Amino acid sequence: MLYKLEVENFFSIRDPQVLDLTVDGKVPDPEGRYAPIFEGADVRAPKVVALYGANASGKTTVLRALEFVATMIRDSVARTVPGFAGIERFNDVESAYRPIRFAIELGGIMNLTPEVFQRAMSGEKVEQGTYRYELEIELKEGLAVRIGSEALRQKPNGQGKWQRVYERNAEGKVKDSKTFSLSGFQHLVKTLAGNHTVLSSFAKFQHPTAQLLVDTARKAFFQIEPVHSFVDRDVIDYLKNQPNVVSRLRDELSRIDVGVEGMRFQHTDNGPLLLFKHAGLAVEMPWLMESHGTRAFIKMFPFIMSALDMGGIAAIDEMDAAIHPNMLPELVRWFYAASGRNKFNAQLWLSSHSASLLDDLNKEEIVICEKDRQGRSHLYSLMDVKVRRDENHYRKYLSGAYGGVPHLG
Repeated sequence: MLYKLEVENFFSIRDPQVLDLTVDGKVPDPEGRYAPIFEGADVRAPKVVALYGANASGKTTVLRALEFVATMIRDSVARTVPGFAGIERFNDVESAYRPIRFAIELGGIMNLTPEVFQRAMSGEKVEQGTYRYELEIELKEGLAVRIGSEALRQKPNGQGKWQRVYERNAEGKVKDSKTFSLSGFQHLVKTLAGNHTVLSSFAKFQHPTAQLLVDTARKAFFQIEPVHSFVDRDVIDYLKNQPNVVSRLRDELSRIDVGVEGMRFQHTDNGPLLLFKHAGLAVEMPWLMESHGTRAFIKMFPFIMSALDMGGIAAIDEMDAAIHPNMLPELVRWFYAASGRNKFNAQLWLSSHSASLLDDLNKEEIVICEKDRQGRSHLYSLMDVKVRRDENHYRKYLSGAYGGVPHLG
């Protein structure tokens, strides 16, 4: 369970921002909205994290930061040209020479090896705790040039000091540990590219612990910013090869009452065509004639289901776009234990302008993003401000009491 995010000098985030989502064990939770940060922990984190704020306040930037870290962990070794994709520093003179920094903290199995992992998968109790992953990108004249430092540390049982799993400096030198041994992999250190992470590089060459950690990063699914029509073909091609997902999607479309009774694929010279059977209509409707809301739901459905099935993270930008206000809380509730869908404590990170959803959220699930007059984004959980548990979040937010609303005039 991801419970902390730190970001500095990334897009509209200039100064270090720390989002701590830990929830005290005494907070009541009848619906199962929170999960232990690791198995057996008293401290919990919310399964749903909803980002609110005015336009351009930094909501998308928070999701981009998560996506960048996950992409660097799992895919950076595939980059064959210098530099980085999906990264920009804050646009002022001083920030052109300051590093871009990220850190995440999450729970998991300690001293991770394939043997320990197999024991855990067979139901044997193994030691749990917290991990901290840090990534720093060096800048030169405003351009990201290389990884300045990278580290993975663990804290067994979430107590005591952080223990090194591995550390890497700007010269590419790597310090290992018993958990992350370099034995048999020293040659990879010598060829480690300045824009490839240790985890991504070592996993490619079958380092056992790196592979397990990269597999964890592959359980994070991102739909950042509105998904436009140019990716519709990718969605249709994916669904064509996933009959189980299509079956579940068909059931949900019927249940949420959008008028769709069925869907099927028809082969054409231009690839598969997705057709929808509607109640009362004699002819099936093609994809492009479906409502924007139905298509938006279908596009996000694989991300949500994949996270729920794997116990991962689904991060969806502007989740309320084209989704009916009554339908949005239902999708959020899928992640609560009371729904019976979230057996592996998956997390949903979403950005939204739908203030009505706030009435369905606890303060631990709400994050406010604000931008000051210098263009700098700031973020904080409602846990960081004085908010009563029985407060009307909808009214308070729209009144400006929490911040994160546009100022008109």
